[in-house]
Amino acid sequence: MSITLEDVKNNPEVEQLIQAAQRQLDVLGYTEHAHRHLCIVSERAGEILRTLGYDEDRIRLAQIAGYLHDLGNAVNRVDHAHTGAILAYNILKEMGMDIKERTEIMMAIGNHDENTGTAVSDISAAIILADKSDAHRSRVSKTNMSLFDKHDRVNYAVTDARLRIDKENKKVILDLTIDTKMCPVLDYFEIFMDRTMMSKYAAKFLGLWFEVIINDTNLL
Repeated sequence: MSITLEDVKNNPEVEQLIQAAQRQLDVLGYTEHAHRHLCIVSERAGEILRTLGYDEDRIRLAQIAGYLHDLGNAVNRVDHAHTGAILAYNILKEMGMDIKERTEIMMAIGNHDENTGTAVSDISAAIILADKSDAHRSRVSKTNMSLFDKHDRVNYAVTDARLRIDKENKKVILDLTIDTKMCPVLDYFEIFMDRTMMSKYAAKFLGLWFEVIINDTNLL
């Protein structure tokens, strides 16, 4: 049975877990990991593979994995990639997804966190690039700037974040606009260096070079 992204979005169990995950992260003071972030990661992951010429089934699986990748936050932020992978696997099994397909999605979700994972497949590489590129002020849920921690400040400083694939030159480019009145560019790399290096390896897995451009200056 071919499970689509829309099937997954319409699954009430998925929806409840997404809502629970965000409630928990709100209490813990994390940035947004709900529908906005999930849809961006899903769309970007699919677009990465589409641009590189992958078939529609791989694109579909990347989109589904992107939408489900943060379900584990409903359990606990710690090891959320691993618990989320198991949650997604079981939900997709109940939905009737083929075992090979749900295993691919499980692998991708289980390897998306920079503390424990790495690119292990084309789908996981696409998820990593899509997930780690989503820094933006719209992810900051706090309204009182005096309560911002460094993660909030860096994310809020990012006013535009675009991920581009230059297929001809075999590059994936993260193009950021950062308001340096909010934070210096160095703070971005202090917070996101591990994610940047993970993205670099994910790009390499897909045969691409990873570049970071901030305020029109190539920094990596």
